[in-house]
Amino acid sequence: MRLKINVLIAEPSDIIREGLMSLLGDEEFSFLAPMRDLSTDLPQRLPHIQPDILVMNPNLLQSPAKMNLAAIMQARPQMAVVALVYQYVEPNLLQSFKTVIDIREQGSKIPQILRECCQDGDDTADENYDLSERESEVLVLVAQGSSSKEIADKLNISIHTVNTHRKNITRKTGIKSVAGLAVYAMLHNLV
Repeated sequence: MRLKINVLIAEPSDIIREGLMSLLGDEEFSFLAPMRDLSTDLPQRLPHIQPDILVMNPNLLQSPAKMNLAAIMQARPQMAVVALVYQYVEPNLLQSFKTVIDIREQGSKIPQILRECCQDGDDTADENYDLSERESEVLVLVAQGSSSKEIADKLNISIHTVNTHRKNITRKTGIKSVAGLAVYAMLHNLV
C-alpha cells in the first residue's frame, strides 16, 4: 500500500483552500488541518505535524519574507514548499519556492505538480524524466529566444506558470543555460 502525501495548506480564502483540496482528492493526498495564516510558531510545529508539502499563499509571509520562508524550510528540510499564486508576488521571492502553482493552472495538472515536488533526490537530471507536452512547447519557445512574458502571451498562460515549466525543464534536463536548452531541443528534434 502506497503512503499518502501529507499536505498542509496555508491560505486565508475558504474557496481557494477547499477548491484545491477538492481538486487533489483524498486517494493520494492526506490533508492536515489547514491554516488561514502562518502562525509565529509554525517553524516549531512543522517537525511534529510532518507535512510532505506546504502549499501556501506567499503573501502570508511576514517581512522580511525570504527570512521567514527560510525559517519554515529549515524547520522541515525534506518538505517541499509550494507557492499558491493568484495575485502579484515579487519574482525573486517565488524563486525561493520548490515550485509555483498558479490558480489558473488546469486542475488536472495540479496533482502531478505536487507529486513531482515530493519525489526524492536532488534537482539534477534524471534519465527517467520525460518532458510533458507543455514543457516541450515552452522549451521550443525558450530555444527560439522568447522571454517568459512572450511565452506566456503565446501559450495563453501566466508568467508564473511559464517559470514553473522552465524550472521543471531545468530539473528534468539538468541544463541551466538558454544556449544549452537550445542544443537539447535540436538534439531531440523539437526545433
